[in-house]
Amino acid sequence: MIHTKLDPFPKDFLWGSASAAYQVEGAWNLDGKGKSVWDEFVRIPNKTFKGSNGDVAVDHYHRFKEDIALMAEQGLKTYRFSIAWTRILPDGRGEINQKGLDFYSDLINELLKYGIEPIVTLYHWDLPQALEDAYGGWESRQVIQDFTNYAKILFDAYSDRVNYWVSLNEQNVFMMHGFLMASHPPAVTDPKRMYAANHIANLANASVIKAFRDGKYPGKIGPSFAMSPAYAVDCQPENVIATENMLDLFTNFWMDVYVYGRYPKVALKNLAKNGLAPVFEAGDEDLLKAGKPDFMGVNYYQSMTIASNPLDGVTMTGEANYSGKKGTTKEAGQPGMYKIVSNPYLEKTNWDWTIDPAGLRISLRRISSRYDLPILITENGLGDFDTLEADGQVHDQPRIDYLKTHCLAIQEAITDGVEVLGYCTWSFTDLLSWLNGYQKRYGFVYVDRDETNEKELKRYKKDSFNWYRDVIRTNGASLSE
Repeated sequence: MIHTKLDPFPKDFLWGSASAAYQVEGAWNLDGKGKSVWDEFVRIPNKTFKGSNGDVAVDHYHRFKEDIALMAEQGLKTYRFSIAWTRILPDGRGEINQKGLDFYSDLINELLKYGIEPIVTLYHWDLPQALEDAYGGWESRQVIQDFTNYAKILFDAYSDRVNYWVSLNEQNVFMMHGFLMASHPPAVTDPKRMYAANHIANLANASVIKAFRDGKYPGKIGPSFAMSPAYAVDCQPENVIATENMLDLFTNFWMDVYVYGRYPKVALKNLAKNGLAPVFEAGDEDLLKAGKPDFMGVNYYQSMTIASNPLDGVTMTGEANYSGKKGTTKEAGQPGMYKIVSNPYLEKTNWDWTIDPAGLRISLRRISSRYDLPILITENGLGDFDTLEADGQVHDQPRIDYLKTHCLAIQEAITDGVEVLGYCTWSFTDLLSWLNGYQKRYGFVYVDRDETNEKELKRYKKDSFNWYRDVIRTNGASLSE
C-alpha cells in the first residue's frame, strides 16, 4: 500500500524506552541479591567483549532517580524495565528478599510521580544460578512452578500500579543462543536439549499468563518476541521453500504456541523425524491454550534474507560479530532447512545488522494478520559507536536517522490497519550490551564508562535525546517535518 497521507499516532500512544536489569542495574551482589546465570557466565574467559560484565553496569540501582528525572525531561510516556528474579528470590524460590521488593516498588513510584507508565518484564534472561545448579533451570519442569510463584509475588506487590506485564523476553533468542550457539548460558550446542527446554519455557510462559488471569489482576500481559522477518534471496523455488522453513522454525514456532497453543505442523513433523520433537505430557496442551496473551510484544532490529542450505551446510555456530568490525559475520543456518545470507539492497550497522525500517512494517502486518492481537513494540534501536566530545556533546545522527525511519514505518503500519499500543526504544541510557561490552551504545543518554574503567558514570544527553523529546511532544507529528 502506498499512502498519500499517514494516519496520526493514537492519542494515547505509549512513546517510551526500555532496559534490562542485568544490563543497567549493577549492584550485582548487594542488598541480598543472589547470583544469576549471567553473573557466572561473564566470568568464563573469552565469552564477552574484553571480559565485560554487569557487576556495576551503569549503576542504575543507585542512580534510578537521576535516570527517571531525565526520562521525565524527555517526556517519556512509558518505561519498560525488567525485574531481576534474584533480587526478589535470591535462590529463585523460598524466602522473599524484602529489599529487592522495595527497590522495584520505589522505582515504580518514582516513574508514576512523573506520569510515566511502568511496563514490567518478568524475565529478561537472568535465571537464578541456584535453579540452574539445582535442576538445570529451563531443562526441568520444576522451573514452571518456580517461575509462576515468582511472578505471582510480583503481581501481588505491584499490580495496583502496573498495567502492562511482559512475561518472557525473547525466548527465541535465549534458547537459540544458549542451546544451539553456546553464546549464552548454559553455553551448549545440543538441539535436542534446546527444543526440550524451549517447550518447558513455553509451559512456564503459559502458566504465568494463566495465573495472571486466574488471579483477576488488572492490566494486560504478553511475551516479547524477537522478530526478524524473512525474505527469500531470490525467486528460485528452493530459496522460497528455505524461507518458509525459516519462518516455521524461527518465527511461527514461538508465536503460534503463544497465541494458539500449538506448534506449526511442518516444523513439528521435521523435529519428530529427526528425534528432536518436544515431549508432551498430560495437561500440556490445555495449559498452552490457556496462555493466550493480551498483546504481542515485538523486539525488532533487523530482517533476514534466506537461501537454501544443503544437508552438510552451515550451522548456527557460525562466527558472529561481537567486536563492531563490520563484515566479520559468517553465514549461519540449519542444515537442510535454511541459511541466512547477505541482502545486497540493505545497509548494515557496524555489527552487521541490516538497517531495514520496512522490515518493521512487514513484521507488524504479518503478526497482526496471523494473530489478530494488538502489538506493543518493546524494543527497537541502533547499536553504534558514539563519541563524547570535549564539550560534553554526543552527535549521534545515525541513531536519529535509524529511529526516525522506523517510527515512520510504524505509522505506515498503523495506517495499514495494525493496532500498535506503543513504541519502546532500546535503550534510554547506554548499557552493557551483553556480549558486546560497553562500546556498542544504544541510549539517548551517554554513560561515560568503558569495559575497563567505570570512571564516574556521568550522564550526557545525546542529540537523539532532544530529537525524541520533540517526537513525543508532537505525538509523532514532527517525524514528517
